[in-house]
Amino acid sequence: MSSNTAEDGFRYYGPRPNWQWVDVAELWRFRELIWTFAQRDLKIRYRQTAVGAVWAILQPLLTMAIFAVLFGLLTAKPTSSGIPYAITCLCGLIPWKLFEGTITASTTSLVQNQNILQKVYFPKMILPLASLIPPLVDFAIAFCLLLVLMPFFGVAYSIKMLALPLVLIGLLAVSLAVSLWLSALNAIYRDVQFIVPFMLQIGMFISPVVYEMNAIIPEKWRWLYSLNPMAGVLELFRWSILGLPAPSFSSLAISLSGTLLLLLGGMFYFRRMERFFSDRI
Repeated sequence: MSSNTAEDGFRYYGPRPNWQWVDVAELWRFRELIWTFAQRDLKIRYRQTAVGAVWAILQPLLTMAIFAVLFGLLTAKPTSSGIPYAITCLCGLIPWKLFEGTITASTTSLVQNQNILQKVYFPKMILPLASLIPPLVDFAIAFCLLLVLMPFFGVAYSIKMLALPLVLIGLLAVSLAVSLWLSALNAIYRDVQFIVPFMLQIGMFISPVVYEMNAIIPEKWRWLYSLNPMAGVLELFRWSILGLPAPSFSSLAISLSGTLLLLLGGMFYFRRMERFFSDRI
């Protein structure tokens, strides 16, 4: 058999290993597909909509207003920095909406593109990667609103904003890590897509989205709270935008380690389950 395959110009490499690293070179060759899928999703999202991209602004604004009223009625103090709550809350909601939008879109990305996956070959990881871009567009729109509102509320711009690209990379890494796990799981077990909205609701309250970690979480429990990778990312986002004190080194180390483990595990798991997608989707 090996001689025949050699004469025909083919080479037999043996069975594919169960655990395999991501083929970065192959993803790079198909990189244009990421933007193609992202453009399609953007057109579908804003086609025949009344407010269009304005919804990217309305969502965090309305959510912020609801929680401002709620904490006001409860006479609770969700912040300890002295910065107006509207700005502090938006600094949590805007990156959270990027995370939430990515997870929602990527979870069903393989199932919704099953016809393409069964007819044309391309790296299937392209689909979760493409799911990052539409929420990133919404993030950019909402972030511009934040920059406009900051002087209005008397909040000065911080030199620490120069570190925002690094914080954004961390946010995208967490989003991609969770996306890889959930998209692969949903391709095999369709119940996952129905659980994700509930998980995101719970995740919003156990992450410092509408409150500051230092104002709510006792110091002795912050190491445990930092096991949530989004906790470190959100606190770093507030640090870079508002100039607040940075999270402790131990909290950052825990969050960073959790993000790396989640991302590496997601990549390996996605690659392991990739062989079953065509049959199960």
